[in-house]
Amino acid sequence: MEAKNRRGIVVPSQRPRSPRVPVEFALEVAGQTTAGQPFHVRAQAVKISRGGATIIIDVEVADGSVVRLTPPFGRELDARVNGIWTDKIDGHKRIGVKLLDDDGWFAE
Repeated sequence: MEAKNRRGIVVPSQRPRSPRVPVEFALEVAGQTTAGQPFHVRAQAVKISRGGATIIIDVEVADGSVVRLTPPFGRELDARVNGIWTDKIDGHKRIGVKLLDDDGWFAE
C-alpha cells in the first residue's frame, strides 16, 4: 500500500500486509548479538501474522539481522529483524521480524 504525505510524496504505508493475531507462546531464537556474539535464547511471541511476528527478547540484536526461530510447532524458520523497540508499558524489549519463507508459519 502507498499513501502521500503532506507534500504529495508517495510514502510506503506502515500498516501490516496481513492481520496480526495476539498470541502467547515460547520459542527459541538464535542469531548474533549487536556485538557479533552468537546467542540462543528462549523468547516469547506476542503477535503473529502470516509472514511475521512480534517477539519479546532479552538480547541486543541489530535491525536487519537474520535470526532463526524455533516455535513449539512446525520447523525452524529464518526471519529478518525489521524493528526493535522497548514497550513503554511493560519495559520489555521487542523485535519485529519478517519470515524469509514466503509461506511463513505455514511452510512445510
